Order: sequence, then C-alpha cells, then structure tokens
Amino acid sequence: EEVIIEVPAEHVGAVQMELGQRRATLKEQFASPKGVTKLIYEMPTRALLGMRNILLTNTKGTIVMNSLTIGYEPQGPGLQQLRNGVLISFEAGVTTPYALQNAEARGTTYVGPAEKVYAGQIIGLNTRQEDMEINVCKAKHLTNMRSSSSDGVVQLVPPVIFSLEECLDFIENDELLEVTPKNLRLRKKELDPKKRKNQK
Repeated sequence: EEVIIEVPAEHVGAVQMELGQRRATLKEQFASPKGVTKLIYEMPTRALLGMRNILLTNTKGTIVMNSLTIGYEPQGPGLQQLRNGVLISFEAGVTTPYALQNAEARGTTYVGPAEKVYAGQIIGLNTRQEDMEINVCKAKHLTNMRSSSSDGVVQLVPPVIFSLEECLDFIENDELLEVTPKNLRLRKKELDPKKRKNQK
C-alpha cells in the first residue's frame, strides 16, 4: 500500500515511530510553510489494521491519512508484536463484579459484569509480558449477616470494546477472533490450559 499522511509538525515523531514498528518505508517527506508535514510511505496491507485509530490518538485527531493499493509483493517477515500478555478466563461461567475488580488489578479488562465467558477466552490485557489465567466468575463469599448489608457497590472501570479491525490487529499467532452477530470474542487457539502449556 502507498500511505499518504498529512500531520502537524509536532506529531511527526509519533507517526514515524508507529509506522517504523509496522515495517513501513518512508518514500518522501514534504514540509509546508503552514506547519503541516506530508509523509508518503509504502507498507504491507496487513500492517494497516488498527493503525488509523492509534495514529488518531497519538496525534490528538489532527492526522489526515489515505491509502492506495499499488501492487503485490512476496510476504515479508511478520510484524513485531509490542503488546503485553493477555488475561485468560480460567473457567466457563458468568462474570461477577467482585472477580472483575480483582482482574482490574492485573490489567485492562475486555468484558463487563454478568457476561458469559468460557475457558480459554481472552478477557483482558496483562500488565506483564506473560499470559495469565484468571477466574472472573468467582463470587464473593459472605461470612456473616453483617457482610451482606455492608457489601457496597463495586466500582468498575468500563471494559475496552474493540472494533473488528482492532481485534485483527490485536491477535497473535496462537489466538483467534470469534465473530458472532452480536459479539466479537478473542480466544486462544487451544482452549485447554494444559495443552497450551505443552505447545510452548
């Protein structure tokens, strides 16, 4: 693809860093007197997935981007994944606010309360490099009568909702995207945790 970008000069560095990670090649660069820089890149089509939203965020919505297919080439090396490991549901069930509050301490969640999940489903992004299995269906056990009245409302951060394009950009080689009429779910190719460990 040929990608043409117009961006204010102060955001050029952020754009070049993101496109460099996606194996894009800078072909031309022009600076206008109005402080807008025009960049022309060539890059693989698969590297465009999810890039537009990232660049809009990094440039505070000031970027103008267009792309044009210019031909076909042999597939090059895979794109470098820079994300952390994922949080994986330990068992099938319905998510609870109590369990999701514990999950938030370990990373960013992609599911909300009272959602059905299954073992092997990706329910969040870990703060560390490795994948982590976590139980998001665990209910809080009441120890006495006083607990039920003092058990306040759990405040949760709203889950991150991905678009189809963002999901395709997110998944790695050992992961799949499950598409249904109502939901997009991320999951591991191998749902059984023991078999997953053996494959590593």
